[in-house]
Amino acid sequence: MQNPVPHIIRNNTFWVSPERCLFWEEQNTLIIADLHLGKSGHFRKAGIAIPQSVYKADLQRLMSQLYLFKVDRLIIAGDLTHSSTNKELDLFIKWRKDFSLLHIDLVKGNHDILDDSWYTETDIKVSNKKLAAGPFLFIHDLKQHQKLTEKEKKLYTFTGHMHPAISLKGMGRQSLRFPCFYFAKEYCVLPAFSRFTGTFKVKPEKGETIFAVVENSIMQLP
Repeated sequence: MQNPVPHIIRNNTFWVSPERCLFWEEQNTLIIADLHLGKSGHFRKAGIAIPQSVYKADLQRLMSQLYLFKVDRLIIAGDLTHSSTNKELDLFIKWRKDFSLLHIDLVKGNHDILDDSWYTETDIKVSNKKLAAGPFLFIHDLKQHQKLTEKEKKLYTFTGHMHPAISLKGMGRQSLRFPCFYFAKEYCVLPAFSRFTGTFKVKPEKGETIFAVVENSIMQLP
């Protein structure tokens, strides 16, 4: 696997990982979005045989990044969970106990509908709409950016929800779509951390930066 790639924002260094997360060096913090924990379990309830290994693989990847960067804090820009509780979320509770010293901040997304008691049990600090940290702001949906105060709009914003992807064209009409980190001038849209999600094709404008996740590597596009 390729090593993470550095990207500088507001004099802070963010390491772009091929595992679909950012490591904020100055704050020793890992940033992710859209884990959708429990999603495969809901598909199985509906009679669609999605293996539980899909869910376990996402937790293993998260664990590996926490160990790699040795972080003190995890910020989740929405959609930690997918819907109502199921047995897969019981596995997350056990996983959480192995990282009991890790501070976890969650900015609630549209899928985060669990009772407040669940977040208390898992020792997750919840922000309903937004979270400020240094010169940065964390929200879930880019549409919320329009509703920010003028002061908040001066902060560089990290968001999720969109599951951004970029299409790379080859010879003829061939093309492939890859999840990506989308860095615009005022915000960054993170790729869905879970691999069990759809994607939305983005069309970057001049001056914006894309880091495509191509297999186990990061490819920066002009």
